[in-house]
Amino acid sequence: MQDLRSLKEVLKTPRRIVITTHHKPDADALGSSLGLFRYLVKKGHEVKVITPSDYPDFLDWMDGNGDVMIYGDQSKDEAASLVGAAELIFCLDFSSLERINELEELVANSEAEKVLIDHHQEPEDFAQYKFWDPNSPATAALVYHFIVDLGDESLIDRAIASCLYAGLMTDTGNFKNTNTNKDAFLVAAGLVDKGVNPGDIGRYIYDSNTIDRIKFLGYALSKKLVILPDFNTAYFAITAEELERFNSQTGDTEGLVNYALSIKGIKLAALIVDRTEMIKISFRSVSDFSVNELARKHFEGGGHKNAAGGKSDLPLEEAVAKFESILNEYKEELNKDYQTITQS
Repeated sequence: MQDLRSLKEVLKTPRRIVITTHHKPDADALGSSLGLFRYLVKKGHEVKVITPSDYPDFLDWMDGNGDVMIYGDQSKDEAASLVGAAELIFCLDFSSLERINELEELVANSEAEKVLIDHHQEPEDFAQYKFWDPNSPATAALVYHFIVDLGDESLIDRAIASCLYAGLMTDTGNFKNTNTNKDAFLVAAGLVDKGVNPGDIGRYIYDSNTIDRIKFLGYALSKKLVILPDFNTAYFAITAEELERFNSQTGDTEGLVNYALSIKGIKLAALIVDRTEMIKISFRSVSDFSVNELARKHFEGGGHKNAAGGKSDLPLEEAVAKFESILNEYKEELNKDYQTITQS
C-alpha cells in the first residue's frame, strides 16, 4: 500500500469515517465494507457504511447489516451530512467514482482523504491512499491484508472473518474462477482459523432462493438462452416486463450469466438486462479473452479480464443488436484455440 505507515498514523486517532461501495453491492462489496466497519469500530472510530443502493437480502445475515445506510430519498440529507463531516472515506470494490451513482458528487467534493481498497483494473486517481492489486482474488482479501499489515490480525473476530470470507468465496466463484490463486486459499485458511464456518456461509449465499427466483431461472434457461456458435458466445437478454412477471428482487439475476459460460465450447457469455433506467450488462469469459477491454471500448464499463460489466442507453433490442454486431471484431480471438461449437 502506498504510504501505509502514514495512514496507520492517521488511524491512531479516533476519526469520523465513511465507508462506501459500488451500486447494487454484491457479497464482496458488502462483506468487505462490513468487515472493515467492524474492525474500525473496534479501533475506536466513528464509522458509517453508506451504500448507493439496496442489495440482495441473502446478505442480510452479515454482522453490521442493520447499521448500513442505503442512499435514498429518506437518507440523502443525512448521508450528505455524514460525508461532509467525514475525515476519511474508504472506497471499497470499485475503481471509478461513477460506480457509486449519486454519491459520486458528494464523495468527490468532500474534503475528507480517500482510501481506495480495490482489485479492478485501471482505477481512477481520486484517492490519497491506495491499497490496490488487480491480481487479488477479491477486495475482501485486500481488506484482510490491510488489517493484518496494520498489525491488528488479533482484532479479526468470527463476525469480521465471516463477512470477508463471503466476499472471497463469491468473487472466486466458490474457488473455481481463474482469479483463485494461492493467496485466495491462504486468506481463506486464515479466516477459517478465526472461526468461519464455510458450510454455513455457502448456505446463506447459495441456498436462500425464493420460489419466484427458481421459476425465473428455469424460464431464463429454457426460453431466453441464445447461442452464437460462430463466435463461441452465449447470452441472455431479459426484459423489464419479464423481471416484473417473476417479481424479481435485487440479486435474482446474480449468477445467471455463469450458466451461459458453463456450456462446453463457450468462451464469452453476457447477461443483458433492461433495468428501465438503463440496460445493464454482465460479461464473463474464459481463457485469454478480455471482457474488461470489450466492456470499456463498447459499453462504458470495465472490471476484470474475465468478469466485467457495462451499460447502454439504447433500447434492449438495439443493445442486443450492438452486442451481436461487435462480435465480428473479436471473431478470430473468440475462435482461437477453440473448436466452433455445434447445437443439437
